[in-house]
Order: sequence, then C-alpha cells, then structure tokens
Amino acid sequence: MSRRIKRTNQEPRSRDERKDSRPHQSRSAKKAGPRPGGKPSKPPRFAGERAERRPPKAAQNKVAQERPASEKPVEALLPTKVQTVTVAADENNMRVDRFLEARFPGLSFSHIQRVVRKGELRVDGKRVDSKDRLEEGQSVRIPPLKLDTPKAVGELSEAAQKTLKALKEMTIYEDDDVLVLNKPAGLAVQGGSGMTRHIDQMLEVMRDAKGQKPRLVHRIDRETSGCLLIAKTRFAASHLTGAFRSRSARKVYWALVPGLPKPKQGRISTFLAKEESEDDTIMRIAQHGDEGASHAVTYYAVVETAGNKLTWVSLKPVTGRTHQLRAHMAHIGHPIVGDPKYFNIENWQLPGGLQNRLHLLARRIVIPHPRGGVIDATAPLPPHMQQSWNLLGLDASRFDPIENAPEE
Repeated sequence: MSRRIKRTNQEPRSRDERKDSRPHQSRSAKKAGPRPGGKPSKPPRFAGERAERRPPKAAQNKVAQERPASEKPVEALLPTKVQTVTVAADENNMRVDRFLEARFPGLSFSHIQRVVRKGELRVDGKRVDSKDRLEEGQSVRIPPLKLDTPKAVGELSEAAQKTLKALKEMTIYEDDDVLVLNKPAGLAVQGGSGMTRHIDQMLEVMRDAKGQKPRLVHRIDRETSGCLLIAKTRFAASHLTGAFRSRSARKVYWALVPGLPKPKQGRISTFLAKEESEDDTIMRIAQHGDEGASHAVTYYAVVETAGNKLTWVSLKPVTGRTHQLRAHMAHIGHPIVGDPKYFNIENWQLPGGLQNRLHLLARRIVIPHPRGGVIDATAPLPPHMQQSWNLLGLDASRFDPIENAPEE
C-alpha cells in the first residue's frame, strides 16, 4: 500500500520532504548512449516519443498542492413555483441531473429523471436529456420540486457503519474534495436491474449536513478492480469531469491475455458501437459513419510473458468508451483472460490454478487536482490477479513501458 502524507501549515518540512511534495512532471529522456563504465543505456520505448521517469513510491497516492479555505456550498431554496436560474462558472460542463442534485440536495433520482423526461425542465427554452451538459451562462427553467425528507445527521445505523468501514478500507487517497477508492472486482459502480449494492448507493452514508453526498465522475466495469475517482464536493465534480472530457486524466490498466501480441507495443484505433440483444449488451467493431459509432484509441505494451502462453500487458486508453479495452484486445486476437463477454478463442484451456475471472486492473490514475497540484493514485493487484502473477512468476515491480506511450 502506498504511503499517505498529511501535513499542517505549522509542521516544518525538510528539503527532501519539500522536494517530494512537488507534483510529478515528466522529464525528457536522456539520449541513448553508452554509460561511463557500464552497459549502454536502452533507447526509450515507443520510439519517437518522450520517455517519462517513474515517480518515486513516496510520491504516489498523494496530492501536492496549497489548499485555500474550504468552499462553502451555496444554499439552495426549494422552488415552490417555476423559477429560472443561470448556470454559474463552477457548474460549467455539469450534467443536467448532477446540476439539479447539487442545487437541491435530497432530490430523488426518480424525481430528477421525471421532470427532465416530461420537459418540465428546459435549458435556453429547449428540452434536454438528463445526461446533457450545461454551459456557463445558460438559462435553466426549473419547475416546482418536491424534495425527499432529508435524513437526520446523527449516529449511523449498524449497517451504515459497516458500509462506511468498507469504504474506508477501499480508500487509497482522500482529502476535503477528492476520494480515490480501490474498487474490488465484482462490485458495481452504479445500480442496475436487480442491483442492491453498488458504490453509488454506498456513498449515501457519506452525506454531509447539507444532504450532499460524494459524486461519481467516471466509471469502471463491475468485474474490473482498481482506481475509482470520487468527487466529494460540487466544486471538485465540475473540475474533475472537465479533466476527463479534455483528456487531462491519465489512466493505466493492467491485463493478462493469451498469446503474445505483435508488435509488442502498439496503437489500436477503431470505431465502437453498442450492440444490444435480449440477454446481453456488447461493443462491436464498427465503421466510421455507422449509427452510434464512436472513435476509440488504446495504446498497449507487453510488460512480461509467461512462456509465450500468457502475457501481461499494460494499457493506456486515450478515449473512454464502454468496454473499450476489452473490445480492443479481443479485436487484435488477445482477449483478456476471464472476460465473459469478449473472450472468443475456441478450445482454449485456462491454465491450472488461475481463476476464471476478469484479469483487468485499473492500475493507476493521474489527474490535476481541482485546487492545484496532481492526484497520482495506484491500486495493487486484486487477490485473483495476484494469485495468477505468483503462479506465472510475473514480477509486479517491473518497469511499465506504457508510461512512455503518447497521450493522443
């Protein structure tokens, strides 16, 4: 588990500590050439791209920043009649449903969806979808709303205490604005049909005195483990969602695949479209111009192999499409081990001792902090992947060549 650092303004800091608190920045790689008295240096991987230096362990899972006084939430009045409001600067790029949730804490999900679906809420006079994004200065017509009765802030029930403890055990990093969880495989991020326990529901126990709860700013698949970023304030939610849209967020995934991808480092660029059936929904490789098709780009790099039968690959998604990494690895003939949707190799036998579970980890996330500095969080291998790494003799401490992959 990576080290966490907490400081107060009164604590003196040594030169080393001050140096370590600076946000990690990439540095240009030195030119390849012989080292004095030693072996010749290796050229940077992903030739032609700038190599990055791996941050020291002490610099991971922390944020280097100067934090101003906490922002006080804006008081929201219950609208008993139609009112028109203007989208503020810190609400720019917010989804319509998140906008309502932030302005009126305690408003139920079903109520939000209903007023949007019926067209009772309008943006610049037009109907919108709950997932549409707002822009600063837009005019929003809000109908009379009925808020749910807010829960009294007091002692948590025994069940709520267990949920809060579970969230704390998942926590990789936390401050006043941001929470990074190490989501376990098998736990969904959001609810669905027949879903009773998921991260979004668990966050209910973290509602503050104003009734606001932490917000999801991105998703990872239910069977994928690893880094999940949560915004604890409306201010943070607006900035973090903006960072994901502008592709300022850098994500690295680890996966185990059959065979040996060739070349060992490459770029996968396709169009993906959703294909739905009565029993399942998958993403298929599509053509430019196909209905619902979105462009998707992934960089991959081989980290280590186990007798050419199985390969540990590192993945960097440039875009963030549904099932992107899973669909892309299947597309190049190396689907992720244990993937129930995309593993399509006939008569392939899972090596003894390995669990038939999705071997995909959201290993690392690096993203600008809303108040300055950088969040850099790393998740460990989940138990089933750690078991596979041990059995195959893979070394999780090896250098990850995907760090040198392009950002575009």
